Amino acid sequence: MTQLSTTSVSVVDGEIMIDAEALAPKLGLSADALKDNMAKGLVTSVAETGADADAGRTRLTFRYRAQVWRVVVETDGTLVEDPVPTSASSRAPG
Repeated sequence: MTQLSTTSVSVVDGEIMIDAEALAPKLGLSADALKDNMAKGLVTSVAETGADADAGRTRLTFRYRAQVWRVVVETDGTLVEDPVPTSASSRAPG
């Protein structure tokens, strides 16, 4: 897992925000294209809140077409890339 800049993600009142400049290249997009595709519903995201041993951690998963990128927000705010298992990233939707 790769540690990332903690300035890329912020949590305010339970809302998780990620910097478009940090996310876009992970999905093969420019920041403007990311925003446009998000508005069209083509970029999706899921936030999973950890339980038990993972309490306080949140895993964020972003998808755009065949691209998938995951990052874990640790309890101290550290961001760690979480590689997508090969079977999940190569599986066709549907």
